[in-house]
Amino acid sequence: MNSKKVNWFFLTTILLHIFIVVLLVVFRYVYTMGMIVNSIVSIAIVLVPAAAVLLLSGEDWKEALGLHKIKWSTAGMIVLFTFLTMPLTTLINEFSMLFVDNVVVEISGEVMELPFLTAFFFMAVCTPVSEELAFRGVAYRGYRRSGTALKAVLFSALIFALGHMNFNQAAYAFVIGMILALLVEATGSIFASMIYHMTFNGYNVCLMYLAERIFPAELGETLPTGRDYMDSMLYSMGVSLLFAAAASVIAACVLVWIAKNERRTEPFKRIWTNRREKKDRIVTIPLAAAVVLCIAYMTADAVLYRVYG
Repeated sequence: MNSKKVNWFFLTTILLHIFIVVLLVVFRYVYTMGMIVNSIVSIAIVLVPAAAVLLLSGEDWKEALGLHKIKWSTAGMIVLFTFLTMPLTTLINEFSMLFVDNVVVEISGEVMELPFLTAFFFMAVCTPVSEELAFRGVAYRGYRRSGTALKAVLFSALIFALGHMNFNQAAYAFVIGMILALLVEATGSIFASMIYHMTFNGYNVCLMYLAERIFPAELGETLPTGRDYMDSMLYSMGVSLLFAAAASVIAACVLVWIAKNERRTEPFKRIWTNRREKKDRIVTIPLAAAVVLCIAYMTADAVLYRVYG
């Protein structure tokens, strides 16, 4: 596995996504995709190209994906680490909402029409596992072989962010992508990023359903607009900034502890110290094409949403 194969995987994923969206637009009066089918299709869009690239590489899939055991104590600390990084992702999400709409809020009504266990299974189990196999398994480890660890962290986070195909999720997904790659490097195992991703998504699914049950009236209220909206968002961001700063420092300490616990201190240090190692190019034509397509799609989607709602 190398960067060239990873970039073809990403380009194929983006083309599949756009193709399916076009089909749904053309046949919108014939068929409307439900939430469950939508989840299955989204999982297939990333898993099928990833599996194809992995099979064509001819590598041992366990080694290629980084399916190595981690200690139970490490798993427990990853859960703590997940919650400590949430204030930072919340802050970035709030910042993006100054410019674009919150996609998760927009689809929350459709999600909550599903039974809780069904929604939890797809959003907190299936989606995290499939995305980790694709982006921290195939993509990160492929980039890791072609470039330095730092480049692999940044580029795997970039394609993970763009793969969400909207500016709102892309903003905080880029940071989460870096965090997940750092976890993989700190433990040497993709199971670490799976635990983080499942905890993150699972918490948000539970929060969504609890909020709907406890505060149903508030959820139905009209959100503030104009100056009131801006003031409320700036106040919320100020509070989030304080929490994010404090929690992120503790999270960094926990991440270092995780690397020590897994006896990966030296490999983890090399992320920051070994930045000039020359290997294969990571940026290739398929990656550039995929990035252009993503940005064009997300821009068109944001403009059309503002115009037509």
